[in-house]
Amino acid sequence: MFRRQELVRFQHCDPAGIVFYPQYVEMLNATVEDWFAEVVGTSFAEIHSKRRTAIPVVSLSIDFLQVSRLGEILDFTPAVDRVGKTSANLLIKATLDDDVRLEARLTLVHISLDDYRPRVWPDEMRSAMADLRHLRCEEQQGKPA
Repeated sequence: MFRRQELVRFQHCDPAGIVFYPQYVEMLNATVEDWFAEVVGTSFAEIHSKRRTAIPVVSLSIDFLQVSRLGEILDFTPAVDRVGKTSANLLIKATLDDDVRLEARLTLVHISLDDYRPRVWPDEMRSAMADLRHLRCEEQQGKPA
């Protein structure tokens, strides 16, 4: 399972001393970018520069379950919920130990940078995401992954 750690810095916090909620969106985006490079196998640099495509978030829903404070190190773990022809749904949890701080649901769409219209996922990217979805389903059903 991919995990990205994020140290909660002073810059992330509001005057109440907790993470200011828009900062979580930056953390989620960094998680998606690192996940594509390390797990899906294609970096955003390649996606944007070489392939002339992009993967914008078109839908985002976040449940803030507990506050996070300065100095804590959060674990962000993405899981594939669905892979379509041009889009994918991810579930990302941010945790500290066993405490879930937030759950985010994102819909990503693969688009062309020439006309900003949806494009079919490249085979290798779609295949990697589909494989990850199957692993997640097996884990949820209690089967060994």
